[in-house]
Amino acid sequence: MTVPSALQSKVEWALQDAAQRTQLDAGRLRVTLAEAVTWPDGALGCPERGREYTQALVAGYRIRIAAGADTLEYHGSNRGQPFFCPASRIQPPAPTDPRT
Repeated sequence: MTVPSALQSKVEWALQDAAQRTQLDAGRLRVTLAEAVTWPDGALGCPERGREYTQALVAGYRIRIAAGADTLEYHGSNRGQPFFCPASRIQPPAPTDPRT
């Protein structure tokens, strides 16, 4: 897949983290998704139970990496580094407005 240039450094960071988490060589990892999204709130699609988040749309991105049979997902805002989001906490981005 072609990674958008605006996300290149964030994808590289996520690949390094995924290699450490999975103990796989980075060459065996594959980026399956790297896209700009709008998150519905400050949880950035990865809410933690018991925490409160700003209730405003947040411009960001999500990255998915295939690591053998596993898939790792990373989320972030445009201003921050990606962070790993466990599968049990993943929520979708805000729907896109079909009028735009």
